[in-house]
Amino acid sequence: MAKFSHDAFIAPTAEQYVSRAEILGAFSYALDITQGQPVGHCISACWIGCQIGLELGLSGDDFADLYYTVLLKDVGCSSNAARICELYRTDDHEFKHDFKFVTGDKRDVLKFALKTVGKNSGWLTRMRAIASVLRNGDDYAREVMDTRCTRGADIAKRLRFSDAVAEGIRGLDEHWDGSGLPLASSGADIPLYSRIALLAQVAEIFYRNAGADAALAEVAAQSGRWFDPAIVRAFQNAQAKPGFWECVGAPGLEPLLFSLAPAMTADLVDEDYLDDIAAAFGEVVDAKSPYTSGHSGRVADYAARIAEAIDYPVEKRRWLVRGALLHDIGKLGVSNAILDKPAKLDDDEWQVMRGHAAHTQEILGRISAFEDMAPISAAHHERLDGKGYPHGLGASAISLETRIITTCDFYDALTADRPYRAAMSPERALAIMAEEVGKAIDARCFAALAQVVAAQQTPTA
Repeated sequence: MAKFSHDAFIAPTAEQYVSRAEILGAFSYALDITQGQPVGHCISACWIGCQIGLELGLSGDDFADLYYTVLLKDVGCSSNAARICELYRTDDHEFKHDFKFVTGDKRDVLKFALKTVGKNSGWLTRMRAIASVLRNGDDYAREVMDTRCTRGADIAKRLRFSDAVAEGIRGLDEHWDGSGLPLASSGADIPLYSRIALLAQVAEIFYRNAGADAALAEVAAQSGRWFDPAIVRAFQNAQAKPGFWECVGAPGLEPLLFSLAPAMTADLVDEDYLDDIAAAFGEVVDAKSPYTSGHSGRVADYAARIAEAIDYPVEKRRWLVRGALLHDIGKLGVSNAILDKPAKLDDDEWQVMRGHAAHTQEILGRISAFEDMAPISAAHHERLDGKGYPHGLGASAISLETRIITTCDFYDALTADRPYRAAMSPERALAIMAEEVGKAIDARCFAALAQVVAAQQTPTA
């Protein structure tokens, strides 16, 4: 891979630490699959955005803010997935992937609608959905973009980033000529980081789809429309340097990106910040479906209470809670057409749903600070009788930590609304779980859960 000699690169110190950029870069892979993009999209877009920033002379805090704006540009993307499925009657992953190629031309929009809306529905449902989109398309688009951008900005603040980063993410879908969403901001009213991030995103997507010439052509075509002409010129200058395109999507891009100054000089990640990261991405997961709102947080809370009830080591409890918060992060790779289906899943859909456990393993396994919890969290659908998934583990191979998370997940799933049934009462849920003790549920963990639930229902003086 080509090596760049920009001053933005600095050598790592001998001190061993966890890099915030590496953690968030690994989580960006989860954002890629939520957006229907190839794994590594956010990493590559961040690389492109950084090269533009260097051409513009950004440095210090300004360069760091750009870096994290582009890396986390899609952090709010899970929040509009359910609504996209509802409004457009289609798979949210496919919709988001294909929508990136819609230019805004009315004929292009119509072609997209006819191809995508109601794709897997019956003829009458599809015609009604297409008519609704053609009639209300602008309002629908504004709604889903506003949800994504607002939520993304909120998560950025939760992750302790500056207002500049939050506003950069909020303005991602605004266009230079005022044709963007949700505010229709134009020109210099759009944050600089938003302008760079949008161009970097489009260039990356078109390059991956059809090569450098296609990326250059699309960027040039949108100059003065979607893109700030000055940023277009900076991009054109940056991409002309040797090795630029070879880096995009390359397997060795991560260490190159993580050797840039923002990754090396940002605040080191301590235990409290790891807790905040886990909580923030737990919220990203829960935002994907109205039926899972608050699920990860509740599972984590139950896990902490069970841990206390069974005298689980105090020094390991925050680690356990992180694993509980992130146990379902693999569901970002599952379409809401499946997650929110109000009927029994067919065999193919069930296979996709089961795959979320493997996604959890893969995502957490990329992060040095979380890799030891990856197999713990990913195994929450394993059963003591060996009939679970993804690996069909037997009781001897299922850790106490996984048993705790499984118990909490089982209970919260029963006591929350689902697309195919209403929430059960605590009593009914515990009765069902009692039948699974020794088969799916650990007896000790179940007894502790029953104790926790009883304490919650006991009136306080």
